[in-house]
Amino acid sequence: MRSMDRVGIWVLAILSVVHSSFGFYLPGSYPHKYEVGDYLNVKVNSLTSIETEMPFSYYSLPFCQPSEGIKDSAENLGELLMGDRIENSPYRFKMFKNESEIFLCQTDKLSADSFKLLKKRIDEMYQVNPMLDNLPAIRYTKKDGYVLRWTGYPVGIKVQDVYYVFNHLKFKVLVHKYEEAANVARVMGTGDAAEVIPTIGKKDSDVPGYMVVGFEVVPCSFSHNGDSTKKLKMYERYTTPIKCDSTSVSMSVKEGQSIVFSYEVSFEESDIKWPSRWDAYLKMEGSKVHWFSILNSLMVITFLAGIVLVIFLRTVRRDLTRYEELDKEAQAQMNEELSGWKLVVGDVFRAPSNASLLCVMVGDGVQILGMAVVTILFAALGFMSPASRGTLITGMLFFYMILGIAAGYVSVRLWRTIGCGDHRGWMSVAWKAACFFPGIAFLILTTLNFLLWGSHSTGAIPFSLFVILILLWFCISVPLTLIGGYFGAKAPHIEFPVRTNQIPREIPAQKYPSWLLVLGAGTLPFGTLFIELFFIMSSIWMGRVYYVFGFLFVVMILLVVVCAEVSLVLTYMHLCVEDYKWWWKSFFASGSVAIYIFIYSINYLVFDLKSLSGPVSATLYLGYSLFMVLAIMLATGTIGFLSSFWFVHYLFSSVKLD
Repeated sequence: MRSMDRVGIWVLAILSVVHSSFGFYLPGSYPHKYEVGDYLNVKVNSLTSIETEMPFSYYSLPFCQPSEGIKDSAENLGELLMGDRIENSPYRFKMFKNESEIFLCQTDKLSADSFKLLKKRIDEMYQVNPMLDNLPAIRYTKKDGYVLRWTGYPVGIKVQDVYYVFNHLKFKVLVHKYEEAANVARVMGTGDAAEVIPTIGKKDSDVPGYMVVGFEVVPCSFSHNGDSTKKLKMYERYTTPIKCDSTSVSMSVKEGQSIVFSYEVSFEESDIKWPSRWDAYLKMEGSKVHWFSILNSLMVITFLAGIVLVIFLRTVRRDLTRYEELDKEAQAQMNEELSGWKLVVGDVFRAPSNASLLCVMVGDGVQILGMAVVTILFAALGFMSPASRGTLITGMLFFYMILGIAAGYVSVRLWRTIGCGDHRGWMSVAWKAACFFPGIAFLILTTLNFLLWGSHSTGAIPFSLFVILILLWFCISVPLTLIGGYFGAKAPHIEFPVRTNQIPREIPAQKYPSWLLVLGAGTLPFGTLFIELFFIMSSIWMGRVYYVFGFLFVVMILLVVVCAEVSLVLTYMHLCVEDYKWWWKSFFASGSVAIYIFIYSINYLVFDLKSLSGPVSATLYLGYSLFMVLAIMLATGTIGFLSSFWFVHYLFSSVKLD
């Protein structure tokens, strides 16, 4: 009875949380309560630009530095890999205290190098990215009657060959009264439950407080009186009023001249609740087109794939049914008269060329596909939201390493299946599976990292992180892959339903090259994802926030179905013309979608990233695109191969042939 009471308590506790009107907070994303007068410290992320794609430290430019010194915030592995460098800044506010004309600092006179660098960053359209309570600063602009949203603000602007810097910032902080999540213990009203279920919030919850639900910035270029700021200290009030007009500029950048920085801040109470504070960032321009295009693409591709599947299943099923209804004498006569897949029964399971490489690529494809599915599913559930910076990359790396056991298992078991149960060489196959894709990725990232190091970009992976990645690779991923290979060696291999002849059958001359059909097969999977691919690439290369992981999960499921269907149809077509070399062709029938994605990446570079300047930036873009394309090829190729393997095994198991 006591246990039943506790079960009831937990059920009621869960129901009370579910029915709470204060929102659902994921682990690690609870709101922070600020009391009136508490200090709010603004942080800054790396300077970013869509022209060079190379982030730089905020303090690489002559900006004001905090009095306590520059300190790096705690960064996770994903942030470091993405090139984020979050540092403290001199900007600080007091909760619910409006301030104006706050003097920040007056820089030293600009040297020739500093002046040249500042002009270069303005030409390259670099953006400053302030952050408050993990919220990036958002900036609103008007164009042709439309309100556009941007994150961050530009370093400066060039007007008629004169460079101006934005040296005065007008901040607006949106706050909402602190709402404590439903206290389960208080709802239950039992002292016993209070010991079991912890309360949420502070003991001093009765003290009025606020949560930050919005952070806006308006950059201005204001020419200060340098003589009047010489005796001012940081955070003292400027002597004369500062009019912040974003439509005009006045603080020009000149060599040998210092720059005065100032700011103002206002607080505004908002109806926005804390769980909805990211909505402003997730409503970037083009969202309606995004949803409509995704839905349209899903409908069209589903319709086409459905037609292909229906025709295909009818043809194969009718063929099998007709054959099984005949007696043995009629079957023998039919074998002599008809050509097609029945005539390659003695060669259809003949081991392919480079069998170990195929096994390794399929194993790595299973690992990549599993990582993608699990990561997107967790992101769709909200555990890897944009608010948790860097968790998406960290999660991908974690799931990839854990799924090394699946890569080893599939590679070795497929190797033993092709070898008809032979155990020899399984350790070598497992080692290759552990090093094939990570080795290529490591080579690409190392090459690109040297380019970033040479440019002094914060996007460069630190040497210490390189060591950590190598340790993760060889201490976690490789052992797990070998363990998976061990289980694959112990597992029973898949028995082929027919025997393979000793002498290979001659393949009849084909009217057209079979590989041409294989390469063309990638167009249908590409049609499934090219619209979603545009928004993903825009989020990566143009600084937009990607958030529709639910749609991405649906698109991925559809992609898996289409890849399987395309590979099945192509394998059947090759068998019908007595071409029994289906192993590699089934892999590349769906894996060829990577070719079209790479071509699309080049098209995106030429037409959508016209501002991308310099050979280094273009090399970085193409290098990362090649890395992405390789991963997609392994994942989609694995889908096609496994579906074709199942189909061929099922096809020749369904009818007895002499």
